[in-house]
Amino acid sequence: MGFGKPAEQVTPPCLESHTAGGGEVLPVNATTWKLTIPSGTNHQYRLAQLDDYHNTPRRYFPWRPPVKVALQARLSSPKLAGTWGFGFWNDPFSLSIGLGGSQQRLPALPNTAWFFYASPENYLSLSDNLPANGLLSTTFRSPRIPSPLLGLALPFLPLAFIPAFSRLARRFSRRLIQQDACQLNTDVTRWHNYTLCWLNEHTDFYLDGVLAFRTHITPHAPLGFVLWIDNQFASWNPAGKVSFGNLAFSQPAHLEIKDLTIQRGAL
Repeated sequence: MGFGKPAEQVTPPCLESHTAGGGEVLPVNATTWKLTIPSGTNHQYRLAQLDDYHNTPRRYFPWRPPVKVALQARLSSPKLAGTWGFGFWNDPFSLSIGLGGSQQRLPALPNTAWFFYASPENYLSLSDNLPANGLLSTTFRSPRIPSPLLGLALPFLPLAFIPAFSRLARRFSRRLIQQDACQLNTDVTRWHNYTLCWLNEHTDFYLDGVLAFRTHITPHAPLGFVLWIDNQFASWNPAGKVSFGNLAFSQPAHLEIKDLTIQRGAL
């Protein structure tokens, strides 16, 4: 499919590592990384991450469609307690705040297109008809409401822990935030080829060269690229219960990445 301009290949992209709680990003060679987090209790957040936007305001994030990311990945265990994944997002909740030297950003509504794993403690769907955890190919598309306007809602956040109000807020949120997702069933401890094509009209997710999911809910640009592993969870379930925090696990965990390329322009 052509878009009137030549493709630009970036192999690999320029990424910076960020860690917390003893996490490590270990470069194996020029195109291979091992992201590791140690075992431990739920009292500490543990993260190993690579991204290309850490010190950048959102309006200058580097990626717009059409763009394709391809890589090979495998995980140390099929049952990580936390999350891992890779793809494009707008860092909506400013999770980078607190990591040394990061750009301080106000919260925003989510815009994402990525492969995302969430352990069963997570419930990350606003729709009752979409998968909320497991290995997902998923997108979010939200209006670009200025962060200061979103800040007006902060005094009402404690009400989210009141189930009746939380259920109403959840229904309102899914009118505001479009979402699509597909569950992927594969052995993540084996090497697989993951490809994401983010286009203006739709976003395609390929697993081992086979189209696994196509959605016409595409995120607003610009976005940053991220890949990570951590022990965090967040849940906002249909009953209106909100919970979040860190998870304990008894063994170290790691995510291996190799042959990462990002191509922008004609796909």
